[in-house]
Amino acid sequence: MTDPLFRDDAYLRSADGNVTRLTDEGGIVLDQTVFYPTGGGQPGDSGILTWDGGRIEIATTIKGEGDEIILVPGEPAPLPSVGSVVRQELDWERRHHHMRVHTALHLLSVVVPLPVTGGSISEEKGRLDFDMEEAPEDKQAIQDALNALVDRDLMVTTQWISDEDLDANPGLVKTMSVKPPRGTGRVRLVRIGDTTEQVDLQPCGGTHVRSTSEIGSVRIGKVEKKGRQNRRINLHID
Repeated sequence: MTDPLFRDDAYLRSADGNVTRLTDEGGIVLDQTVFYPTGGGQPGDSGILTWDGGRIEIATTIKGEGDEIILVPGEPAPLPSVGSVVRQELDWERRHHHMRVHTALHLLSVVVPLPVTGGSISEEKGRLDFDMEEAPEDKQAIQDALNALVDRDLMVTTQWISDEDLDANPGLVKTMSVKPPRGTGRVRLVRIGDTTEQVDLQPCGGTHVRSTSEIGSVRIGKVEKKGRQNRRINLHID
């Protein structure tokens, strides 16, 4: 298994790791990693691995078997040997953009309180698909409400609950297409705002900024029709 260091500290940019396995496709599995694997609409991290006598660029990161996380090199190159220690250096600017967009999308699900049918994240923009028959009448009002939440500088924190607690509170799940990550008997929740001023609380395994002000200015882009009852709302960060 791989210990996901990013889950407890999304701001950790580098760390050592021991190579536990090399995949047949040339991927690298470590005992612990700062690299987030593709999932929940968030892209896998990229960066650099270095070790005694070697260096390789990591193009993306994916989930492997069980709890394994696989670092995928950008091009064929000599790999570190199993058992060796490598230094992981995250492409922090790219990751931080993903964190800003991801948290902004959580806020969008607050401003537009409808079931979410899909979503995706990139460096400069993101989108959510909503179970919505008609397009919103006032796109500017959504943008203003979103930026008002950003400007409140709300704390973003995490907590864990049991699978049973989640089953007893199905309203926590906003996404219809992506199920909360399970398998360990507990589920990670992301809270925006504190317990006295809570704005949002939902299951999420992704990485987020520490406060909403870190997102920066948000602009609502196109609102697209995606099927009879789906509307896609795009957002951009500066």
